[in-house]
Amino acid sequence: MTMIDVLVIGGGIHGTGVAQAAAAAGYSALLVERETLGHGTSSKSSKLIHGGLRYLESGHFGLVRESLRERRILLRIAPELVKPVRFYIPVYDDTSRPAWQIRAGLGFYAVLGGLGKENRFRSVPRSQWGGLDGLQLRGLRKVFQYWDAATDDLQLTQAIGRSAANLGAAIREHTEFLSATAVRGGFKVRFRTIEGEGEEECRTLVNAAGPWVNRVLEKVDPAQPRIGIDLVQGTHLVLQDGPSMGVYYTEALSDRRGIFLMPWKGHGLLGTTEKVFTGHPDGTKPSRDEVDYLLENVAHYFPNLDATVIESWSGLRVLLRGQGDLFRRPREMVLLPGAGKPPRLVTLYGGKLTGYRASALKALKQLSPVLPTVPPRADTAELPLE
Repeated sequence: MTMIDVLVIGGGIHGTGVAQAAAAAGYSALLVERETLGHGTSSKSSKLIHGGLRYLESGHFGLVRESLRERRILLRIAPELVKPVRFYIPVYDDTSRPAWQIRAGLGFYAVLGGLGKENRFRSVPRSQWGGLDGLQLRGLRKVFQYWDAATDDLQLTQAIGRSAANLGAAIREHTEFLSATAVRGGFKVRFRTIEGEGEEECRTLVNAAGPWVNRVLEKVDPAQPRIGIDLVQGTHLVLQDGPSMGVYYTEALSDRRGIFLMPWKGHGLLGTTEKVFTGHPDGTKPSRDEVDYLLENVAHYFPNLDATVIESWSGLRVLLRGQGDLFRRPREMVLLPGAGKPPRLVTLYGGKLTGYRASALKALKQLSPVLPTVPPRADTAELPLE
């Protein structure tokens, strides 16, 4: 049996990113996905390719800088999939952050992004407020406009999967991971397809199963280290009407969380909620409370919008278990090496859509001591995605 260099469990944005990075680095790679590429969280995100303006407030400057760099790369290599979009931040009498603080944050955001044209921001003149998609004007004090980007997350994930396959990676959908057992020089991995059970041997194993990461680790022998996590449900609504000018980032009335409304395929996309999810990861669905929470806010900020809900979905984010507000917990990807030195397994916890490529390179770097020396095939920062 030929030993595969890198076997990836999970076909979301991070799993396909690792498969692409491994194949680009010259390694043999196999990705197994129980459903289809992008079936889970990677098709249920907020669709934004962004630096994470709000992370500045919690001091995650490195994450913001890295995300802005990755945004710049994606705008260049995937211009048909990742599009620049205007973002608007309205400031009202009762907004929790004063206008000067938001202006300072936008200035720092621009500095971290490199002060290029795509990072400029401005204050929208009062004379133009009437053209902002029916935005509530009562109590409005200031409107800032800056640039970030948006994508179809499912199409982006599938494009990365195609790129990985073009580089030589094997992509197996409808393939359920069953177990992994350590053998000399790697792991023996068992899986199930519609044809029956099979197995492969690999030098290294990457657990990129998203909300299922710890469930995957339960099936690895010997036992592997793991991190306590919270699964956080985020619900999005597709509304009959949406804005035409760009993305609006507003404060929720009840808890002052950020809520956005953006154009989406001729409609409006409204999101998101954050609540701890305690069920099985396969069983997510929007709750009545979440729907009401979102609709209350859009009715306040856009009173004339047709907010008829035509579609809704819920996805799960992985956050490290901890104290405090979910909204303020860090979003950095955590790479946990498996047992053994050097490790032959790495687990990816959390992470952002925007940072998939950087996270994949970090995962490979952790595994490089046990991988063969091979000539690279390509650089993922230069590979077109389409």
